[in-house]
Amino acid sequence: MAIPKSILDFFNKLEKNNDRDWFNAHKNEFKSIEAEAKKAYLDLNDMLSAHDEIDQFKMFRIYRDVRFSKNKLPYKTHFGGSFHRKKPELRGGYYLHIQPNNESFIATGFWEPNKEDLFRIRKEFEQDDSEIRKIITKKTFKNIWGELVGDEVKTAPKGFSKEHKAIDLIKKKQFIFTKKYTDKEVTSANFIKDVDTAFKGIRPYFDYMSDVLTTDLNGVSMLK
Repeated sequence: MAIPKSILDFFNKLEKNNDRDWFNAHKNEFKSIEAEAKKAYLDLNDMLSAHDEIDQFKMFRIYRDVRFSKNKLPYKTHFGGSFHRKKPELRGGYYLHIQPNNESFIATGFWEPNKEDLFRIRKEFEQDDSEIRKIITKKTFKNIWGELVGDEVKTAPKGFSKEHKAIDLIKKKQFIFTKKYTDKEVTSANFIKDVDTAFKGIRPYFDYMSDVLTTDLNGVSMLK
């Protein structure tokens, strides 16, 4: 399934007219493209559910929360939607971002692991980083997802040596992979299918991280 070009066109117009008067005058147009976008997200949810256990899908609202932001523009100029895997046994999530001017992308991984999960991941890498490196450096994996990205501390987290051989992994606070798409790719007939294929390719990483986050350092399950 393709993303209709009308969605990208609308956001291009909204970017130049990001105010309530213009938006209210074009509310019917927005509702139409929102329905088209939701259909694409739901199609992707169905595809993901065929090979994964998705317990929640959320398409984010167009309205920006400007209370604590310097940017006071009232509307987002993109659609975003997230897909959460069944917890507690399955970890990680998927995100699809639709924005014109070649700014669309997908992302997957761990955006904001809680304190306990972050410590558990770091301890795993400190103990043995060979398995995770084998997964994320595999050619077929890198051809889809490229490099692991995410915010990180400057040197080393408290309690970890900055000289450790896995410090490049240990110092990360997020563990994310992203893949960008051009407008031409987004509006092509196989776009949603391609996104699903890419998400399917992240599974070895998710299987590993889910195992880490549901066991202790001795490999004993923490699930009740």
